[in-house]
Amino acid sequence: MRRTPQDAAFAIIGLGRFGMAVADKLSEYGYTIICCDRDAEKVREARNLTAFAYVVEHMSKESLDEIGVRNCDCGIVCIGSAFDVSILTTMYLTDLGLKKVIAKANSEDQAKILRQMGAMTVQPEKDSGTRLADRLMYNDQIECFTLKVPATLVGKSVAEVDSRARYGINIIAIRHDNDIMTNFDPDYRFRAGDKLSIIGSKRDIERFEDRNSDD
Repeated sequence: MRRTPQDAAFAIIGLGRFGMAVADKLSEYGYTIICCDRDAEKVREARNLTAFAYVVEHMSKESLDEIGVRNCDCGIVCIGSAFDVSILTTMYLTDLGLKKVIAKANSEDQAKILRQMGAMTVQPEKDSGTRLADRLMYNDQIECFTLKVPATLVGKSVAEVDSRARYGINIIAIRHDNDIMTNFDPDYRFRAGDKLSIIGSKRDIERFEDRNSDD
């Protein structure tokens, strides 16, 4: 069964420029969003987008649970300056059972730490908040999946595969051995053993796998 936008809910933690851009775009698409920040003025601004905007002065698992974050499909941690708080918030969202957690990272080192915690990452200098929201805007259930690169794609470049246009999915990371690339060149050619982290609807991911089956 296809999900409509109203069937999905997102928690946005932190309402700086990046977080507000994500909230604005997801609200425009019709998704339910719960958001919070310690700054009351930012929360007042967010209430133009959603009725579920809250002031949370002290971030904790309990405070996030109280505002209903547990009921969301995906949590997006948009805290920028205090990386320790970002790490704790990522952990809280995971503990609350959210299926997907996306965290903002200000450097590749931060991104590596957050990925080790099981979160997908975005870096503002590479991905705007609007662009992230576009990636999340699917009619079917949003999925994040990691798979070994199909043999049919080995030797082809990212540009040649053109996964977004052909399959409706986005490749957000490529891992080869211990190297993880999140800002890869379109001319990068897939190698045997590469692992791809992809995001898209369940239907589109299945279509990508079926069309590139090794059988």
